[in-house]
Amino acid sequence: MLIMAAVQAEGSDIAVWAEKYRPRTLGDVINQRHAVERIRAFVAAKNVPHMLFAGPAGVGKTTVALAIGRDLYGKDMHGNVLELNASNERGIDVVRNKVKDFARTRTVSGIGYRLIILDEADALTGDAQQALRRTMETYAAVSRFILICNWSSKIIEPIQSRCSVFRFRALGRDDQLKFLERIEKAERLSMDAAAKDAIIHLAGGDLRKVANIAQSAASAKRKITEDLVYDIASRAKPVDVKVMMELALAGNFAASRKKLQDMLLMQGLSGEDVIREMHRQLDEVKADERTKAELVSKVGEYEYRISQGGNDLVQLEALLAQIMLFAKH
Repeated sequence: MLIMAAVQAEGSDIAVWAEKYRPRTLGDVINQRHAVERIRAFVAAKNVPHMLFAGPAGVGKTTVALAIGRDLYGKDMHGNVLELNASNERGIDVVRNKVKDFARTRTVSGIGYRLIILDEADALTGDAQQALRRTMETYAAVSRFILICNWSSKIIEPIQSRCSVFRFRALGRDDQLKFLERIEKAERLSMDAAAKDAIIHLAGGDLRKVANIAQSAASAKRKITEDLVYDIASRAKPVDVKVMMELALAGNFAASRKKLQDMLLMQGLSGEDVIREMHRQLDEVKADERTKAELVSKVGEYEYRISQGGNDLVQLEALLAQIMLFAKH
């Protein structure tokens, strides 16, 4: 896959906003200054080492890797950059064949080496990582690797020791808002402050989610409201979950249970969405620290039960009962 989706889309009318508004060069990258400044120095010297990018989803790891390719090779990027998603092609044969064949081919550009981007590298099997280590050693003169992962601990130490490691941070509210307002202006949308807050809340620092939620909402109406955002995303409203939890803490189990049933049965939300929002709201509910600590434990226990196949309604009603009984004591 020499030509990546983002590269193919350049110069065309991109339908997916996450790609349409993806920064194209290192100078366009949102925040991550601690990493970008060092990387720009490598690119300026045309001496890029093997690199490992680690951090949460949607914070710019793949964007930076692609930007390095554009800044290094310009119009010659297509033949000099290979991008693979290791979660799709995670076995040793991929490293032995696709990666090795590309790595050992000399570039015709003036840079002197080609670039291989392995996205979701933490999905590579142990054997594949060992084979990759040997390939990185053997062809270092003609190829450089950028490994991208969520968890650097899943990358074997011999690979980590051969890479410059960059840890990407979750993006703050201001960075997300700046990105969202850029989309709003370019697409001529109308969003009120509550709608923007809702998108940022649901995205959780992931700019890809910011773009996807905004696009989904805009496909329904050009004027985006908070209610529309939550309806489109099929996610629980924070205020509804907070009220439900505070009713249980106050001993009003019937009203708390009715609120839950409305979210699951009338709004069609999943139990996983509700319990994750409950976890987010733990800092907001009116309770002392000891109570909040106990709530964290209970929410974790029942989230695991649901993940193992427990009925959403039954498990969440049981959780509300536990919250009420604990609060009474």
